[in-house]
Amino acid sequence: MKKRALVLGSAAAMVVAFSAPAFAQFSSALNESEATAKEAKASQQRIEQLDDQTTAAVNDYRANLKQLEAATRYNASLNRNIVAQQRQLERLALDIQNVSGLQRAMQPLMEDMLATLGEIVEADIPFNLQERQERVARLNKVMGDPSISAAQRYSLIVEAYQIENEYGRTIGATEGTIDDNGTLRTGEFLRVGRIALMFKTADDSTLKIWDKDQKGWVDLNKSYLPDVRLGLRMAKEQTAPGLLPVPVKAPVKAAAAQ
Repeated sequence: MKKRALVLGSAAAMVVAFSAPAFAQFSSALNESEATAKEAKASQQRIEQLDDQTTAAVNDYRANLKQLEAATRYNASLNRNIVAQQRQLERLALDIQNVSGLQRAMQPLMEDMLATLGEIVEADIPFNLQERQERVARLNKVMGDPSISAAQRYSLIVEAYQIENEYGRTIGATEGTIDDNGTLRTGEFLRVGRIALMFKTADDSTLKIWDKDQKGWVDLNKSYLPDVRLGLRMAKEQTAPGLLPVPVKAPVKAAAAQ
């Protein structure tokens, strides 16, 4: 029995002797495997991180390309605008060079226009005479005012001509007084365009018309009184516009030139 136990004990010792190195190798292999797995995991994380960075870099690159394209197109648009503005500046510079010459040419033209306007007012039938004469006087004063530009002067003169032109296609009614052979009479004036200016008193006792040839007031046939009344109501917008008979002189044939 002792001999058998010794044998068994020796066998157990041998097993223990042989198992210790194997276990060490296994443990080393296991540790190496774990280290390899950790390294692989870390490598995978680095790869994923690099992939994310690469994706972000590509996206940034694409975004920068779009911004570059937009900036390039915007710069091209600005360059076109700059070229157009340079051309405009050149035209303006040329206009500025011509301003002095233009002003020299405009000044006598405006003076002639204003003189003609005054002649029109004085030669016309005497409606709104004071208002029109004062307008011409104001324009003459403007012509001598250095603080008013030539463009403003010209605009005011053209406006005065437009007002005069408007008189020719409208009718008007105003109140006032006339000198009837030394007697002042108060009543209403009826202006029909620039072709007739009539006057009547409130009691209809006096009916007159301006005679250009005589440059004075002459009696108008009382048969025109209803028409004058109608014209006054039309001018005051008290009735609808309509046809209005107006007494005018027949045209006279001009004398042939010698």
